[in-house]
Amino acid sequence: MHTHNQTFSVGNATYVNKIKKMKKILLVEDDPNLGLLLQDYLQLKGKFEVVLCTDGEDGLRAFNKQSFDLCILDVMMPKKDGFTLGKDIRKVNAHVPIIFATAKTMLEDKSAAYDLGGDDYITKPFRIEELLLRINAMFKRVANKGDQGEEAAETQFSVGKYIFDYTTQIISSGDEHQKLSTKEAELLRLLCLKKNTVLTREEALLSIWHDDNYFNGRSMDVFLSKLRKYLRGDSSVEIINVHGKGYKLLVN
Repeated sequence: MHTHNQTFSVGNATYVNKIKKMKKILLVEDDPNLGLLLQDYLQLKGKFEVVLCTDGEDGLRAFNKQSFDLCILDVMMPKKDGFTLGKDIRKVNAHVPIIFATAKTMLEDKSAAYDLGGDDYITKPFRIEELLLRINAMFKRVANKGDQGEEAAETQFSVGKYIFDYTTQIISSGDEHQKLSTKEAELLRLLCLKKNTVLTREEALLSIWHDDNYFNGRSMDVFLSKLRKYLRGDSSVEIINVHGKGYKLLVN
């Protein structure tokens, strides 16, 4: 949460009052009517500062010039689509929350959104109130992550012959380096924190996807397969399925 200080005096005493600043949102939506409607609603009801762009190229320029607390990206846009924009944003900032908004409903599209580092996915048409609920929930989760103490601060893990750096999202072994997507990094971090113990399927889905539905479960299975592939160079490391419960990162 951004704050700035306001100094004021009462009698001979001087006080410093920390005032919370509004959260700043980048909204990229190519339908100008919908974009203005969302911008006005969020600024009024959510009390956010919302910067509206109408194509992906303008969106990237705005992101590179300003600091944002969250991005809402339409997927089907001219010049640069939302998925490409999300990928470009992730190159600059690995952790800013991204919500994709699109009329696409295919599982492959949802998987692509999460694979590119998206944190949430809302399908058009949607109620504006639902979007506001998702935004508030996203900021609450971000705040909670900051309050989790030492476990939340742990960012480097030893996994057999590999070193996993959660901050850079890179698995390293000697001169070999594998860059992970945001969702892959989040999943591997949970497995590392639970190393040699069970990470339940529900815990992983709610922590990373915020919903344990079937489609998100299918998406997580894809990421697990990728993580197994990245770690297969060390026979002492294995990600196993624990029937009816979840997964376990075994390091012998």
